[in-house]
Amino acid sequence: MTLCPHLIVIAAAVALLDEHGERGFTFRLLAERLNTGTGALYWHVANKDELVALAADQVLGHALAAAPRPTGGAGLRALAIAVFDALDRHPWAASHVTAPATLANALRLFDRIGTLVARTGLLAERHFAVSTAIFYYITGVSAQIIAPGTTVGATTSRDAFLAQTAERWEKLDPADYPFLTRATTDLRDHDDRDQFIAGLDLLLDGLNTTADPRPPA
Repeated sequence: MTLCPHLIVIAAAVALLDEHGERGFTFRLLAERLNTGTGALYWHVANKDELVALAADQVLGHALAAAPRPTGGAGLRALAIAVFDALDRHPWAASHVTAPATLANALRLFDRIGTLVARTGLLAERHFAVSTAIFYYITGVSAQIIAPGTTVGATTSRDAFLAQTAERWEKLDPADYPFLTRATTDLRDHDDRDQFIAGLDLLLDGLNTTADPRPPA
C-alpha cells in the first residue's frame, strides 16, 4: 500500500526524532531525508510543534494497531501496556500524547478505552469518568515515567541519576521522611515498566471491584 505524501512526511519525522531526539530534529534534516526543500514541508504542517505532535500520534496509532483486542479488564490492561511500550520505544513522543484527546489516534485510544469500560458491567453513568481516569493514567503516567529520561540521558545515565537521587534521599531526616529514607534501594533498582503496571493493576482492580461488587466466594 502506497502512503500519501502527508503520512510519508510524518513517518520520516518519526524516524529522525528517534535518531536525533526532539532537540536535534529540524526541518532541514527532514527535507534532506525526503530529498526536497524545506518550503515543501509547510504544505503539510504549519511548524515543528505540529509535526512532532502528529509524529507522536502516529506512534500511538501503531501501538493501537498492534495491541491485542480481548474484552473487559484484560483488554484494558493489554492496551495500556502496548501504549506504554510504544512510547518507551519512542521516548520523545511520550509528552506529546496529550489529554484531553484531540488528534486522530488519541481519540481512537480514548474511544477504545470507553468501549472496553462499557463492557465491564460498570454503571453507564460512570463510564465517562472511569474511561477518562484510565486515559489520563496511560498518557500522563507514561509521560511522567518516560519523558524525563530524554532530559536526563543528555547529561547522565538513568542509573546514575537514580543513584544520585537515592543518595539525596538517604541524607533526609527519617523523622520527617520515614518512607523515602526506607525506599532508596527501590528507587535505585526499580523497573519503569513494572512501576507503570503496578499502578495500572491497582486502577483496574478498583474498576473490577466497582463493576462487580460481589464479595469473593
